[in-house]
Amino acid sequence: MEKLNLMKIYRGNRKGFINYLLIGSVLLPIVIFFLDKNTFTEKPFILLPLLSPLILIFWIYFDTFYKIENNKLIYRSGFLRGKIEIQSIKEIIKGKTMWIGTKPALARRGLIIKFNKYDEIYIAPENNNEMIADLLKVNSEIKITE
Repeated sequence: MEKLNLMKIYRGNRKGFINYLLIGSVLLPIVIFFLDKNTFTEKPFILLPLLSPLILIFWIYFDTFYKIENNKLIYRSGFLRGKIEIQSIKEIIKGKTMWIGTKPALARRGLIIKFNKYDEIYIAPENNNEMIADLLKVNSEIKITE
């Protein structure tokens, strides 16, 4: 297949459990603060253990995206980062969720991408069909399973 100079960024789908986790991690320090204001005003460093997970969740929430560039699928979700040669992709399972393995994703019903001989990764772009169409432009041999 010919090399296409396609460069496109796909935002991660931010639906589901991640939103509840984000709201809960924001509300927890606020609730604890109002339950015991004196402790926090006297020892504000006690907030650090509560803020650390919040910072991690915000980082993952706002830093999850996928990109097609130079015939590679590039994924990024917080500390999970990597590249996959699009020519090595054998199959894409659409609309399913992978519960174990590498998951640089925030939502369910995304794409399970099988590549190389035994590798697979789960991603969840905002629009599954758009990403599949763009991947097929680079490698038309990819099998699509629904």
